[in-house]
Amino acid sequence: MLIVLLGIVFILSLGLGSVSIPPSDVAKILVGREASLPMLSTIVWDLRLPRTLTAILAGAALAAAGLQMQTMFRNPLAGPYVLGVDAGASLGVALVTLGWGVGAEGFLSNVGLLAGLGRLGAATLGAGATLCLVLAIAARLRSDVTLLVVGLLIGYFASGLVGVMVYMSVPESIQRYLQWTFGSFTAATWPTIGLLAISVGLGCLIALLLSKSMDALLLGEEYAESVGIAVRRVRWGLVIGSSILAASVTAICGPIGFIGVAVPHLARELLRTSQHRYLLPSTMLIGAIVAVIADIIARGPGDDVTLPLNAITSLFGAPLLVWLVLRRVEVSQ
Repeated sequence: MLIVLLGIVFILSLGLGSVSIPPSDVAKILVGREASLPMLSTIVWDLRLPRTLTAILAGAALAAAGLQMQTMFRNPLAGPYVLGVDAGASLGVALVTLGWGVGAEGFLSNVGLLAGLGRLGAATLGAGATLCLVLAIAARLRSDVTLLVVGLLIGYFASGLVGVMVYMSVPESIQRYLQWTFGSFTAATWPTIGLLAISVGLGCLIALLLSKSMDALLLGEEYAESVGIAVRRVRWGLVIGSSILAASVTAICGPIGFIGVAVPHLARELLRTSQHRYLLPSTMLIGAIVAVIADIIARGPGDDVTLPLNAITSLFGAPLLVWLVLRRVEVSQ
């Protein structure tokens, strides 16, 4: 049912917008046939299909990362950015757009491995540096709670640096940075979609391989060790996998909130199970569906105005999560 629903919202995403495209024409374009108007093929292949595929990959990645963090820390409010990866990516973008200005973006665009990436390269470097720092700290810690606190503090520190740069920057630079923080799937191109697909595939594969171990972690580290689970190795895998997912999405789409926190709860409510071999694929599908629907709403069908994606996910996600929590309390009583 989730796969069918994802297919429906996929077709809707390709058809809705300032130019409406009938589902029949969308189907013709996807199979390589001519649409009723030649320009419709350009709209689908060059604009809407990259955006929709990016939304699917980003939603699945954030939902899977959020589920891993909630399981690892046994905290229902944990999300994909709890270890500060988004703050590191934001710091990288801020250094380019606020600290060094447009010249730095041009410099990064002409550097070998970062050719043509601009802010994407800066966000990737920032998220990667934060991930390396978290991994170095995780190697010295045995407590997940301590790691959670350290990750939050790293995020606060990076956010503080960004705040100082925002305060000292000119309005034009602040505007460019704020546009990135709103989150968007519009900046994706076919090369970046390929990079995102590889990163998301790797992160989700790690999560699926650790699904049985995550079932044991839900009952506590002592129980997991008693049944032969290498807790330290599993924790490293969860940190690396979730950080890869969160970092790749943040670098390409900006920091997108609420999907990683709310979707795992929605999956648990729908499936009524805590077994991760069912939860993980379902969570990824629901995350993809929610991301595409949020993008359709943010796009403003029939209007040229695009709303901030983070505003849409919060406005619709917060009431949904409150309803799920209240419903769970009523059932338990």
